[in-house]
Amino acid sequence: MQDHAQHAHHSGHADDHTAGGASWSMAARATLHCLTGCAIGEILGMVIGTALGWGNMPTMALAIALAFFFGYTLTLRSVLRSGVDFRTAFRIALAADTLSIAVMELIDNGVIVLWPGAMDAMLSDVLFWGALAISLAVAFVVTTPVNKWMIGRGKGHAVVHQYHH
Repeated sequence: MQDHAQHAHHSGHADDHTAGGASWSMAARATLHCLTGCAIGEILGMVIGTALGWGNMPTMALAIALAFFFGYTLTLRSVLRSGVDFRTAFRIALAADTLSIAVMELIDNGVIVLWPGAMDAMLSDVLFWGALAISLAVAFVVTTPVNKWMIGRGKGHAVVHQYHH
């Protein structure tokens, strides 16, 4: 118990642990971490697909694949820094991020699909960037409670948290 309190104090997350679950600030940080990887992948995928003149579905598939790739990669990088082997780090990243990224991608892409004209917007259109920014913001708001629920049950980023120094 004392070691956990020292770890929480040492890592600056003392306010994150509440009786019965995770704090909103811890969930928001986990979601922001996920959002960073998702946004990198989404933007890169949409830019590549749009620049190559691909249709909507191949572009969206690339964006989603890259969102998962970058989401996992950011977690992998931080877990590997703690000294665990790649296979263990990879399993931790899958366990920590899969649901969070999936929810984020579902919401993000759902907003884009439902937004009139967003699927046909070009990189030079304000609509392209505006719809993308708003879709990521909506995805953040929807995914944060999912991460709070998972962390409160020892899942998601709670698994990664033990590897942060």
